[in-house]
Amino acid sequence: MKNPNGYGTVTKLSGNRRKPYIVKEGTSGRQKPIGYAATREEGLIMLANYNNDPWDIETEKITFQELYELWLEKRAVKLGDSNRSSLKSAYKHCSKLKKLKYKQIKSYQMQDCIDSCGCGYSTQGAIKNLFGHLDRFAMELDIISKCCSDLLTSEPIPETSKEIFTDEEVSRLWENQNFPWADSVLFFLYTGFRISEMIELKVSTIDFEVGTMQGGKKTAAGKNRLVPIHSKIQHIVQKRVEQSKSGYLFEYNGKKLNQTQYRALWAEIMGKLEMQHTPHECRHTFRSRLDSAGANKVCIDRIMGHKSKGTGERVYTHKNIDTMNTPDKQRLFAAFVSYGCNVQSCFHFSPKINSFELFYIFPMIAACFLAPHALI
Repeated sequence: MKNPNGYGTVTKLSGNRRKPYIVKEGTSGRQKPIGYAATREEGLIMLANYNNDPWDIETEKITFQELYELWLEKRAVKLGDSNRSSLKSAYKHCSKLKKLKYKQIKSYQMQDCIDSCGCGYSTQGAIKNLFGHLDRFAMELDIISKCCSDLLTSEPIPETSKEIFTDEEVSRLWENQNFPWADSVLFFLYTGFRISEMIELKVSTIDFEVGTMQGGKKTAAGKNRLVPIHSKIQHIVQKRVEQSKSGYLFEYNGKKLNQTQYRALWAEIMGKLEMQHTPHECRHTFRSRLDSAGANKVCIDRIMGHKSKGTGERVYTHKNIDTMNTPDKQRLFAAFVSYGCNVQSCFHFSPKINSFELFYIFPMIAACFLAPHALI
């Protein structure tokens, strides 16, 4: 069906492109591009949204501040809360560019914002990322013809100074598991969750029948991911579920726990047990132990909520996780971090499981068999 006069167009461009459809407005009479889409349907939705609330895209005059505000309204809403908050903070370090026409801003001016921010690698990286987002958005609107942000550099991420828990420390935690909140440390060590993810976990996401819990945030790969309930901490999770009054797995005085409260509790635990660790070091410990055991890195990424760099492997793993639609296979998957598991116990889950499934589709379980003593 032909669009009405002045409505705009959605046209497919030649070549192999990730977003091959160009969307142009029709109100100005010059058919200025307003964005690109992966499908014609997506382009028509973008065009309909534009006609419902036209954007002001005077490409010759638009300033850095105006482009940022338009990007914040049209593109930033698709980002995660943490990422969006980081980029908003980064914008504060770009005040010297606010009134400049965006198409006239050069790489050296962007780089100066990074170099003069007076902050570390994290903030510098966020400023660089912001320029990348704005450049790509400006390209969509035909404001610029090249991305100056491609030439930017920021302070490299330093080597981690995190210290993982030793075997002796883990044993000490088990010996003192009845000390208030010591169970939460063990929970971290056997799940790899972040603090922000732990305090958001609801009892409704715990499935003892399958042996998994669903939670996670921060990144697209980390949101609402399935994490196996290790057999060693099953009683901890069970007790927390039974005691919950607020609906959250970990609560404080019958109400949802917050990070400030938990960090105070953490300091008390570390003092009592004479340890010096941060909650995030539990996450480092979880990954380090699995990595030392030779566990499949793509599978570790999936459990921890990291986006794997191996695209082919990520797609392959995703397919197999999606096909686990039976309790037997889900239990087998949940057993991948059963640090004391053995071949017989895993075959006990289902007599139909063959060696291909065991050692190819679920390589992390194989890692447990091959190097059980490398795990906690």
